[in-house]
Amino acid sequence: MRWEDLTSGEIDKFDRTTPVVLNIAAIEQHGPHLPVNTDALIGGLFMDELGKSLGDAVLILPQVKVCCSAHHMDYPGTLSVRHETLIAYVGDILDSVAAHGFRNIVIVNSHGGNKAVGQVILEKFGAAHRDCRVVFLTWWTMAGKELAAIRESGFGGVGHACEFETAVLMHGVPECVRTDLIAGLSYVPTYSWANSDMLSAGRASLYRSMREISGGSGVVGDASLASADKGKAITDVVVGQLSEIVSSLRNAPPAR
Repeated sequence: MRWEDLTSGEIDKFDRTTPVVLNIAAIEQHGPHLPVNTDALIGGLFMDELGKSLGDAVLILPQVKVCCSAHHMDYPGTLSVRHETLIAYVGDILDSVAAHGFRNIVIVNSHGGNKAVGQVILEKFGAAHRDCRVVFLTWWTMAGKELAAIRESGFGGVGHACEFETAVLMHGVPECVRTDLIAGLSYVPTYSWANSDMLSAGRASLYRSMREISGGSGVVGDASLASADKGKAITDVVVGQLSEIVSSLRNAPPAR
């Protein structure tokens, strides 16, 4: 259920073991064929499906849309906040949830630029709230094995505005996809030890702007392989995995 749709009294009736879920996303360029709210749309779609799956066994917080996208600032339309800002803001939201007695919290990330800062939020909040159980996950990492079986592209085909992200929007919000502007593979390789995509991590991390990684296109991956059917398969896999994780927290022993 959506936190913001309930009254204070209705929220107060929830068992405090009910998992509370927060999606952190992004407003940033996604090439010529996807809107700047792509990560927020994807995260919102997953939250909608999670709510349908679990009903009143989950509370879904208002989405945090503008997060850490400094590596996209070469492109108009991108909005970004400092890592310190996001840590403080999300931390304050989670502090509020904990103050109302809820003890199971899941942060669901739908933007690559939030992965590192999300881990910091997890560790900072977790250390300060030892009586809470807090989880941080990124959707394509959480369901990596299952998603690898769905992808058709080779290395570099899934990254940003890619086979996966384009497919999910073709399924969930097809009217927002500019299909006539979809192109083939776009990825600029670098050192062998730093090459990576959504499902294949490099041996070490190398900072590169999105302009550098994409060769200026704003796209990393192969959106030409996207389809609505593939988007539904991705959504089903991700929501299934997410539902399992969220549900497992409700009956777990208290955190210490």
